[in-house]
Amino acid sequence: MTAITDTTTTGIPDLYPSRGATEVLTPRQDPVVWGAPDAPGPVEPADLLSFERDGFLAIDELIGDDEVAVYRNELNRLVNDPDIRADERSIVEPKSQEIRSVFEVHKISEVFARLVRDERVVGRARQILGSDVYVHQSRINVKPGFGASGFYWHSDFETWHAEDGLPRMRTVSVSIALTENYDTNGGLMIMPGSHKTFLGCAGATPKDNYKKSLQMQDAGTPSDDALTLLASQHGIKLFTGKAGSATWFDCNCMHGSGDNITPFPRSNVFIVFNSVENTAVEPFAAPVRRPEFIGARDFTPVR
Repeated sequence: MTAITDTTTTGIPDLYPSRGATEVLTPRQDPVVWGAPDAPGPVEPADLLSFERDGFLAIDELIGDDEVAVYRNELNRLVNDPDIRADERSIVEPKSQEIRSVFEVHKISEVFARLVRDERVVGRARQILGSDVYVHQSRINVKPGFGASGFYWHSDFETWHAEDGLPRMRTVSVSIALTENYDTNGGLMIMPGSHKTFLGCAGATPKDNYKKSLQMQDAGTPSDDALTLLASQHGIKLFTGKAGSATWFDCNCMHGSGDNITPFPRSNVFIVFNSVENTAVEPFAAPVRRPEFIGARDFTPVR
């Protein structure tokens, strides 16, 4: 096991060192499924075992076609609203200057707030994490055709630990497709089983790193050698599915997505649930916290 070090900013043992002089591989020291196998909830026991093994769970139809239409209309309303575009919570593509993501959508939009509270959504998060949960981050992602850029390989937990101060791996994400995910339009890719190893990246975190990293990842980026090793060990799974399908995945999965050079857009709503027993402290490897619309400091449980 990798030695545990104390941090000067939090006073909490740092189980997952990162952003140092060298890249470090650390065995996971936390459960994947925190809830009891027989705990009530929408996830079947066999699917919990699959999530434990692979780090993800794909659902063919989390929401129906009528609901997809409602959420897609709301997404279109938000990205075409000049006030939303001018808001700091909107991130634009570096080249096209089109909106790439809108953060904190559960606070901007009551439509998406209802989705967060939907038992099909939050119930699965509670079951996996074994506690009440709050929203650490929410956003809509827009990947229009003809050149929208992808998201390079990364572990979300590496960033959330280093820059937001999440102490433990007790966080789960869901990506709900609002357009069809083909095998060609920049879909989500995950390395199955990679969530069992933490990759601590090399290099210090610049101040206000989020302003650059939300458009193009830099700090917290794994090396080619590390990615080659993980991909050789675990392989790569590409997720496809119709609108309304969803992928739940552990916070430490190595994942990414490619550019979308097809004519077919790919949009999704992305919600991150964190356990109320794992609330954020000061960053473990960054000079300042990221803004609250990216890493929440409101730990109110979802009801």
